[in-house]
Amino acid sequence: MSSAATTGTETAGAPEPGTAGPEPGAAPAPVAAAPEPVAAPEPNAAASPHAPPSPADPTAEPAISSTATTATAGAPEPGTAAPEPGAAAAPDASYDLRPDPVLAPGLRAGGPPGAVSHEPPLSPVRQATARGPLAEGATTWRPRQVSLAHEVRGEGPDLVLLHGVGLDRGMWERCLPALAARHRVVLVDLRGHGASPAAAAGVTLGELAGDVAALLAGPTHVVGFSLGALVAQQLAVTRSELVASLTLVSAVAERSAEERSAVAGRRRRAAEDFGASARAAVERWFPPEWRDREPSLAEAVLGTLLATDRTSYLACYDVFATADAALWPQLPRISAPTLAITGADDPGSTPEMTRRLAGQIPGARATVLPGARHLLPLERPGELASVILQHTGPQESPE
Repeated sequence: MSSAATTGTETAGAPEPGTAGPEPGAAPAPVAAAPEPVAAPEPNAAASPHAPPSPADPTAEPAISSTATTATAGAPEPGTAAPEPGAAAAPDASYDLRPDPVLAPGLRAGGPPGAVSHEPPLSPVRQATARGPLAEGATTWRPRQVSLAHEVRGEGPDLVLLHGVGLDRGMWERCLPALAARHRVVLVDLRGHGASPAAAAGVTLGELAGDVAALLAGPTHVVGFSLGALVAQQLAVTRSELVASLTLVSAVAERSAEERSAVAGRRRRAAEDFGASARAAVERWFPPEWRDREPSLAEAVLGTLLATDRTSYLACYDVFATADAALWPQLPRISAPTLAITGADDPGSTPEMTRRLAGQIPGARATVLPGARHLLPLERPGELASVILQHTGPQESPE
């Protein structure tokens, strides 16, 4: 029996094309029933931009969407075979066409000769290769893993540096001379930051950590700042084989109700007035004497915050503001040697948090730098690099 190519419905009792008619004297075939009406689409259902022509009008041209930038999930391209029943829909190749963000001058310095930089192009094809499944009711895909922009400096045991919300890998520039003299340092732009792909609303700490894990070939000294410290802890809990040691810089942990309320308020202000929120962050991070001493640095940090994609910033800030609660009971599973360090005057990642963090992770140590605030990699780079190197251990001498 031939199949109906476009409707999947046959006329009851009608002979197949090319088959013999009824025998003389045979009872006439029953009158063909009227074709079933095509069901109307559900309310609010999206129409396919590649709907085939109706068989009732053989002259009709296929409908083509000329303005949509995102194809309806699962709709076949014109001229291609429809997917088998139950087969997974092909990923939409128009995912995330965001251009590279403009980075503030001065915060990310150019690498020295011989530095290796990896800036993945934001091509739809590359984005489509790592998508997670489309959640029920969702209209856009969120990648389960993305390729992160990163660069490599120095030689020695592997060490990866993870930045905070709204910043990028350039915040580690002042620590690099000392760290790259002893380590092969991988500097990363987390998802939604710098030159890495955007972060969609609802991105999880596990997804951010998975992006980083894809860059690590084996045991690596992991150093995370603020949001990066949460990512580092997640790696140590779920991918312990990749973590040689853990350094948590200006980290948050087990926020009190008052601290949760404060960070939630900052998240609301960022959604309402992003510029004012960014300026308030710089005011918190830079004491007046430091800002007077290095005004161009403060402006560069502000510029980097303002250049961050707004959706990405808010999505990652949600992780920063909430993920510590679910992570806290898992911290005793961490087996890597751990150091937690913060500034004595940091109002967000307080010394009390750092001590609580060290108490929750077996064998961890806490260090507090007097007279320092949040941005230790920029405010106290020499002391921070020294503490990191003491923690990662002496470089093995060649035989």
